[in-house]
Amino acid sequence: MQQTDLYSAAHLIVAVIRILEYRKKDPASIDSICKELSFSKEECNVLVKRLTEMGIIEQVSSAYDARLYIKDHLSIENIPNECKESKLDEELKKFQSNRNSMMHQVQSFQLKQEAKKKKLFAELEEQLKKGKKVSKFL
Repeated sequence: MQQTDLYSAAHLIVAVIRILEYRKKDPASIDSICKELSFSKEECNVLVKRLTEMGIIEQVSSAYDARLYIKDHLSIENIPNECKESKLDEELKKFQSNRNSMMHQVQSFQLKQEAKKKKLFAELEEQLKKGKKVSKFL
């Protein structure tokens, strides 16, 4: 699911309330909003609660369910329109930078080992050419 900021989610929810009222001639419920927007019920409940507290929508509860009405759609413009990075994104970037630094360390270690190996073979080859004993390396 794509992470949306509160400003965008408020516009989506208000739009869906209007659309559902137009189509069904009946006020929208939280379940119908969740279904239309493909939001989880928990996420939708949190958003509806925040929008109700801000006075953007009004929630009227009955014995069976709650219906939503638009109260003051202009209040949406008071919400800051910036998408903040979630903690998951921050942790993911931190993990990737740590992984990249570890990969650089591994590559530098491999290069050092390769250089050591070449140097060792060069010394061994030189000693074989001179005819010396090579028991030191074996």
